[in-house]
Amino acid sequence: MIHFGVNWIGIVLAVVASMALGMVWYMGLAKQWMAAIGKTEEEIKAAASATPFIWSAACQLVMAYFIAILTPLLMDSVNAYNAALVGAHMWLGFILTAMIINHRYQGAKWSLTVIDSGYLLGVVVVQGIVIGLFG
Repeated sequence: MIHFGVNWIGIVLAVVASMALGMVWYMGLAKQWMAAIGKTEEEIKAAASATPFIWSAACQLVMAYFIAILTPLLMDSVNAYNAALVGAHMWLGFILTAMIINHRYQGAKWSLTVIDSGYLLGVVVVQGIVIGLFG
């Protein structure tokens, strides 16, 4: 398995694209998301920190890296469709299922699961498209 023989420019651009998606996604669903987590805008602003964004970028870098290394192993060729499909399968098999498990134990609202998992589906699909375009 090739661990470092990936297109790092494609991976970094995939992270930038998925972080941009997050900005649009959560700005558009801000009221619903705050209701789902049970916090007010004032509580969110009072606890504002760059730390979640740093962790998000780091984790999305790992996600993009795995899409980049798994796509050529699982598909005949690396293109936007195939890489997005690998990302979507990763979402269904690992991301969504893990999120449902955690949210059920945490007693989170289903609306939070739908909002957050929908975003993460968008992340892996967008990352797959970008990686496929640069693969």
